[in-house]
Parts: sequence; structure tokens; C-alpha cells
Amino acid sequence: MRKGFLLLAALSGFLAVALGAFGAHGLKQVTTPEMIDIFNLGVEYQFYHTFALIAVAFSGHWFKSRLIDWAGYLFLLGIVMFSGSLYLYVLVGSKWTGPVTPMGGVCFLLGWLFIAVAVWRNRVVELDD
Repeated sequence: MRKGFLLLAALSGFLAVALGAFGAHGLKQVTTPEMIDIFNLGVEYQFYHTFALIAVAFSGHWFKSRLIDWAGYLFLLGIVMFSGSLYLYVLVGSKWTGPVTPMGGVCFLLGWLFIAVAVWRNRVVELDD
């Protein structure tokens, strides 16, 4: 098991729940519904990739590949860049984060691609019953 990724996934999940609750309740008083939708998109993608990190953490039981580790790093970077830039945009109006968001999306795409390549290249490690 890749314990570090599991720890980071747990922290990311905690943060996604907290930010989701804040977006659902705290933002209604201070911003527009369009901005809340943008914020929620960040939360949604953070959740998706939190689950991907959990899969990376446990994938060591089946796959021995550095590509899986790189996928995990890319998912983490994608969460920070994609979701983080959306949070900053909504909370403080940071328009400079606009170009950062798609770079985070590219990190997500590369992470999924790395997992696909790792699965394609590697044999499955048989588990003992």
C-alpha cells in the first residue's frame, strides 16, 4: 500500500467535505449563484481525484509501477491547481488563476493516462488467498 497517498486522500476528502459545506451554506450570502457553481466544480473534481488517490494508494497490491506513483502526484497537483485555482477565483477574485485551472486539468488527464499505461504494461501481481 502507498500509505502517503492514502493519508493525503483522507486529508483531501476532509477538505472537500468542509469546502463543499462552505460552498453550500457560507457562500450564498456573499456571491452569485454562478460563482457558487464554479466553487462547487472545484469541490466536485477534488472529490473525484480524492477517490483516485485512494485507488493509487491501494494499487500496490496489484501493480508494481512508478507510473502509478506519478499518477498520484499528478492527481495531487491537479487538485491544487484545478480546484485550488477555482477556490481562489471565487473567494478572492484572483483572475490570474485563470490559466492555472486548465493546467490542473492536464495534470488530471495525465494521471489517468499514466494509470492506463501502467495497467497496459504490467502484469497483475497475484494475491495469495
